[in-house]
Amino acid sequence: MADVTLRQLELFAALPNFATLSAAAAHLHISESALSQAITSLERTVGEQLCVRRKARGLTLTPTGQQFAKHARQIVVDTQELVLGSRQGPALRGPVKLGCYSSFATHVLPELLEGFPREHPEVQIEITVGTNEELIAALQAGHLDVALVYDVSLPLGYHRQEIYATELEAHLHQDHPLASAETVDISDLAGDPYIQFAATPGTLNVIDAFTARSLEPQIKARVTQISLVEALVGRGLGYGLLMSRPNASHSSVEGRPVIIRPLDPPITVTHVVGIWPEDLVLSKRAAALLDFAAMRFGGFGRSAANVDPVPPGEPKASCATTVSPASAEG
Repeated sequence: MADVTLRQLELFAALPNFATLSAAAAHLHISESALSQAITSLERTVGEQLCVRRKARGLTLTPTGQQFAKHARQIVVDTQELVLGSRQGPALRGPVKLGCYSSFATHVLPELLEGFPREHPEVQIEITVGTNEELIAALQAGHLDVALVYDVSLPLGYHRQEIYATELEAHLHQDHPLASAETVDISDLAGDPYIQFAATPGTLNVIDAFTARSLEPQIKARVTQISLVEALVGRGLGYGLLMSRPNASHSSVEGRPVIIRPLDPPITVTHVVGIWPEDLVLSKRAAALLDFAAMRFGGFGRSAANVDPVPPGEPKASCATTVSPASAEG
């Protein structure tokens, strides 16, 4: 049987990320003909077609090709970890590709990017900020090691580690009749104008919460930026319902006060978690970053219980920085 090179595996592992062979070749800095030859050589070795290449329809991996690409990616990652581990000694060294859900990124990432490099200066953190859909797609494609998301409506097939507890809170103008109350019942808000933060999964969660009480919110505006929700609340144009966040400010971007009150009875109580695919082993660097996040934020919120402990044999989660936006909860 012909030998398979690590370079061939690297090339094929990247194919699921591209719609055409030419796009893949350009990204991989290789000629299209050389990439095509590498694929053909792999197919001969495997004895089965791994992808369909049509100029009019682009590049499509066969079911076998999809599995081959997934295993190839793991082999490449394991090889990189082997090389890094053999030369790093006790210190952690190398990249961590971290995704973060956009609605709480501002409240979490600055502390991580400031604090973690102090403990592990030779780890390079690359950040992608996006929606649930974008981050999960990036995890599946191998663009991310781990992602911080809400533990809501997640697909199967992911390990998870809790970072902090969070729940829906009312954001009120300082002159709102309920601003001086210790807690707020959503039934007391149902008749007021509501500034809706329109992003999954938060939008559906809020509507479900009202429906469960046989109520309907009076939506005045739908916006896709939390800062805009708080700016409108700060001007007295309505109230907002947003998930609690560490390091949250009690004023809008315009400097106007925003009064934040817990809901009683509480609704949409959940957690921010770090997730990664079940079929991939978390690197020691990524595990250390998750542990650091849990240590910094684990005391925030109402509870702090671990979710889905890491299976035996996998590292438990205990800098140069690149930030790339991918894209907005409740």
